[in-house]
Amino acid sequence: MTDLPRGWMEAEIGELCDLKNGRAFKPRDWTDYGKKIVRIQNLNNPEAQYNHFDGDVRDRFIIQTDDLLFAWSGTPGTSFGAHIWRGGEAVLNQHIFRVDFDRSLLDLKFFKFAINETLDELIAKAHGGVGLRHVTKSKFEETPIPVPPFHEQRRIVEKIEAMFDEIDKGVQSLQTARATLGLYRQSLLKSAFEGRLTADWRAQNADKLEAPDTLLARIQSERDTRYKAALDTWQDALAKWRADGEKGKKPVKPKRLTDIDPAKVSVTDEGWADLPLGELIGEVQQGWSPKCDDGRPIGPDDWTVVTTTAVQHCKYSDKEIKLLPARFEPRPEIEIESGDFLMTRKGPRGRTGVVCLVPKTRHRIMLCDTVYRFRCDETAILPRLLEFALNSPLTLREIDALKSGISDSGISLNHGKIKSVSVKFPLSKAEQAEIVRHLDARLEAADALEAEIDAALTRADALRQSILKKAFSGQLVPQDPNDEPASALLDRIKAERVKAPKKTRKKAPA
Repeated sequence: MTDLPRGWMEAEIGELCDLKNGRAFKPRDWTDYGKKIVRIQNLNNPEAQYNHFDGDVRDRFIIQTDDLLFAWSGTPGTSFGAHIWRGGEAVLNQHIFRVDFDRSLLDLKFFKFAINETLDELIAKAHGGVGLRHVTKSKFEETPIPVPPFHEQRRIVEKIEAMFDEIDKGVQSLQTARATLGLYRQSLLKSAFEGRLTADWRAQNADKLEAPDTLLARIQSERDTRYKAALDTWQDALAKWRADGEKGKKPVKPKRLTDIDPAKVSVTDEGWADLPLGELIGEVQQGWSPKCDDGRPIGPDDWTVVTTTAVQHCKYSDKEIKLLPARFEPRPEIEIESGDFLMTRKGPRGRTGVVCLVPKTRHRIMLCDTVYRFRCDETAILPRLLEFALNSPLTLREIDALKSGISDSGISLNHGKIKSVSVKFPLSKAEQAEIVRHLDARLEAADALEAEIDAALTRADALRQSILKKAFSGQLVPQDPNDEPASALLDRIKAERVKAPKKTRKKAPA
């Protein structure tokens, strides 16, 4: 660090404070009462649930309101950082330092901002892999930060907080708008599958709509024709396989979808039917779990594997895929193709049972074991409409009722039960196309607005970083020549630390 303003000094974090790491609490230590156990998730998420501990601990593990804490382990971008604790007396979990220092010589909020301004440098020095990393105590202590005069520290904090408050107001408005978009999407889908979105269209095209019995008969006739064609193709492939000496995998006989019995199908006067999903799709398949290699870029000839994060409501994210090492060649039955439906089989609450339709993709993709795959029978329903139907609020509630598991990470769906989910849709392909047209246009507009909101949130984060950069280069507030220089401040800090008695290490309670 160079070119510090006049009166400033540079100091390593370890010269300014003492660090006390938290205790390694085990699940058997947890209770429903007693002091809160503060973990990293409690620092990053105010809504995160607390575990408690009802027992004796050494003073080094106790924290109080206004203590400075530093989370030194976890996922870069989400876990690391300095925080001021505001939750009263509690006990500190491992992977968090309590940062003890003389507050008459160093401002609390300034120290927090100064540490967080170095996060990129700290994470770059962290040990571990891509997902989980940690900053050692020595690396943290030897990290330099700029130290201005004490009164200037407070002026800097006041200015940062004033500017951050304005940014926070804007961010809150953006986050509210983003949440409103989510509600709008669900409201739109609900309206579509209650028949309200195309009510005017039906009224204007009543003379063009066919009777439900005619539509059901047409669907069954198309199914029969398609199955016969698939059967002929299979028989030709089987004959060739036998003629070639039965080399390679034996062609699989196509499976016939269930015949639609008009007497068992509930159809409204508007021509809307309610059918189990099993009568609209083929077999439900599950993938496998190869080990993925995230250490090199994805090439055009590499296989990739879909994880649950790639499957989003009414949207497939081609970015959320993992690279497979070249030595893996997946089984053909789990290779994903354009037009496949993907449904998350297992995952945290809110992520299980999400459905998307795979568009054209630039990668060779295979199926992960946490994702189901099936195909839509287009004789009855347009694939895009089925995608919307399975993401509508009414259907999602039905899917949610089928989930099993006792924890957020253990929720799962049984593929046999999936087929029982009822799907309400218009039998008329013309009305199906009209619904898809409306939904595509409106959801595309919502996606564009969401992208603008996300870009604005990114700019807000960049603006915060810019403010911190200016603050710690002396450009945010003017210097006062009457302030005591930081050199004198650091001398006093050093003297106070030398005079401080070494605390006797107490034996940990059993």
